[in-house]
Amino acid sequence: MTAAVAAGLPSPTARPRHFAGTGTLLRLALRRDRVMIPAWVLALGLAVASMGSAFEGLYDTAAKRGELAASMNGNGSMRALYGPVFSDSIGGLIAWRMAGFGAVLAAVMSLLIVVRHTREEEETGRQELLSAAMVGRRAPLTSALLSALLANAVLAVLIAAGLTGSGRPAAGSLALGLAIGCTGLLFAGLAAIAAQLTESARMAKGLTGAVLGLAFALRAAGDAAGAGGSSRTESGATSSSLTWISPIGWSENLRPYAAERWWVLLLFVVATALAVAASYALTARRDIGMSFLPARPGPAEAPRTLAGPFGLAWRLQRTTLLGWSAGFLCAGGVFGGIAKGASDLVGSNQQTREIFERMGGQQGLTDAFLATMAGMLGMVASIYAVGAVLRLRGEETGERAEPVLAGAVGRLRWAAGHLVVAYGGTAVVLGFGGLALGLSYGASVHDVGGRLGPVLAATLSQVPAVWTLTGLAVLVFGLFPKATTAVWALVGGCLAIGWIGPSLKFPQWAMDLSPYTHLPKLPGAEATAAPFVWLLALSAVLAVAGLLGVRRRDLG
Repeated sequence: MTAAVAAGLPSPTARPRHFAGTGTLLRLALRRDRVMIPAWVLALGLAVASMGSAFEGLYDTAAKRGELAASMNGNGSMRALYGPVFSDSIGGLIAWRMAGFGAVLAAVMSLLIVVRHTREEEETGRQELLSAAMVGRRAPLTSALLSALLANAVLAVLIAAGLTGSGRPAAGSLALGLAIGCTGLLFAGLAAIAAQLTESARMAKGLTGAVLGLAFALRAAGDAAGAGGSSRTESGATSSSLTWISPIGWSENLRPYAAERWWVLLLFVVATALAVAASYALTARRDIGMSFLPARPGPAEAPRTLAGPFGLAWRLQRTTLLGWSAGFLCAGGVFGGIAKGASDLVGSNQQTREIFERMGGQQGLTDAFLATMAGMLGMVASIYAVGAVLRLRGEETGERAEPVLAGAVGRLRWAAGHLVVAYGGTAVVLGFGGLALGLSYGASVHDVGGRLGPVLAATLSQVPAVWTLTGLAVLVFGLFPKATTAVWALVGGCLAIGWIGPSLKFPQWAMDLSPYTHLPKLPGAEATAAPFVWLLALSAVLAVAGLLGVRRRDLG
């Protein structure tokens, strides 16, 4: 022991002290997340578990299911969007529809949990207060990871039990639950690494989100090229080598209900163990509040652009806006390049045609695919817009708003600076996505001049719907600031309605809950001004009500 201490190594008796207080911090984290975690777990778990009955109503014969599987696997556009179908059973269709989508949502849930209880605690100064008591150095990270572990474990059990109870094979149900839960746990480890590298919770979430976006893009590219893969099932689905680079690809290649590949779970175990080990190694080599990627020191004198609240808001949010713009540029280019193949999908398959028409309108099939992609870009853009609005709440709880408001800056001017970035940034992000979508599709059909304008206009037509959710975020921030996390549940609900609602034939009243349902399906559909005017008016009313609340309530 003496030699170890002399060498600078912790003694065996000192090691348990690094985890002192973990149980207390875990109970605190679960208490703080007593609404968020159950909401995520129940919404996602019940959505997956209830999907079997919907597929049974839509595809009640083996012939219909086989025709659907052949259609989906025979077209690169649909494989990129949804992934391949490995089995034409009801369970196989559930796995096709939810393995990738559920894995993405589980990853988002996990990164929010881990960053909230690590970097966010340090950023607000609460962690320093806790560390002054009997709290070990690794206890905060351990409690955050255990919170994510419990959430993903309950999610996996809920999915497996729900599907088994509805009559699906137990092995496939367990495999699907583990695929989704293990993906979430892996991204919890990656979020833990990001929390050590970056100096702010926002940057940690953005970095982990970028990794998630890259994983999804690799999965989409690999599945689109899967026709030339080497691993084929009886349904005709194949796996590309690109898919194996992505953790989301691992979740679908576990192949629930299609001769499960249990050894794929080892990939999750190894990758998660490496990520967690790396996060522990990094946290042991830095001080509380510090990071390995610190912000660069600014100039000695502030530029003129920082003279007002808008300049400050732009300085705080410009990196996020640039990152989202770059992501939409890449996504638009990928989906525009595969849009040409959508017309080869339908053939005599009426079910597939109906899915396209419900998602993208009654116009030509290629236009319907482009309308679907424009709608997806719009729904994803709401994540950026809501995050930009809720930056106000972060400034408030981080006690950075008070010094600004102590000067000659009113609350409305302070809030307006961030809202200009949120509302204007939405149009910029969608503009980049629409530009890439139109250019890529136009180049593939050798008609850039004729295709760019309609596709760009179709993407920008999503702005009123995004602004409606943005206005809702302003309303909640102004009137119910402690409930701002609930806004993310509303955004997730709109994503779920747009993503799985058309294929599962949600009732019209449920589809109408999303503002995106009320927009015309452009390009190709007939457009009137009424839905745009109503959505813009609703957005304005929500934002004004929220700003009035900001003006009248106390800060903090």
